Amino acid sequence: MAQNCTLGRVDILQTVETKKSPTAFKKVLVILMSLVAVALLAIATFILIPGEKTVFAGKKPTNIGVVSGKLAACPDRPNCVSSFSQDAEHQIEPLAYTSSPAEAMAKLKGAIDSSAKTKIVTATDNYLYAEFTSALMGFVDDVEFLVDDAAKVIHVRSASRLGQSDLGVNRKRIETIRAQLN
Repeated sequence: MAQNCTLGRVDILQTVETKKSPTAFKKVLVILMSLVAVALLAIATFILIPGEKTVFAGKKPTNIGVVSGKLAACPDRPNCVSSFSQDAEHQIEPLAYTSSPAEAMAKLKGAIDSSAKTKIVTATDNYLYAEFTSALMGFVDDVEFLVDDAAKVIHVRSASRLGQSDLGVNRKRIETIRAQLN
């Protein structure tokens, strides 16, 4: 008889646990589906409404521009490349040109304009600043170019606003532009 009572309690406990699990599972599933829906809505909004900034755009840095004939140094994160940098992680060769500075800048503008989701913010006869926005999540990279006519090169700096790593995106971008100019 004691054995039957024990078996009855075990059956009741198993039934209660079984009933709790599907309810907890349903709650977790609803939460996950809600998160996916919000993410998809955010991505769709960014894709469908050009110019709409996302939370991943970050804030425009305050060190944009030329100071003492140079572009700003890269931060200590590996998400930046610069032709002024001396360390191997951030260093990239400047873009060489053989034409006049005006022709080099015109070709550079053409290369930038041909890239998707770019915006030239500032352009002078020897300096260009553009924002490149990633297609999926809307990450913004700040890219600067400075003409050095004496050396016949265009110095570059390309830096991500957010995150630690850029998975090599900034370096690839500059190399793509280099290939377009050659």
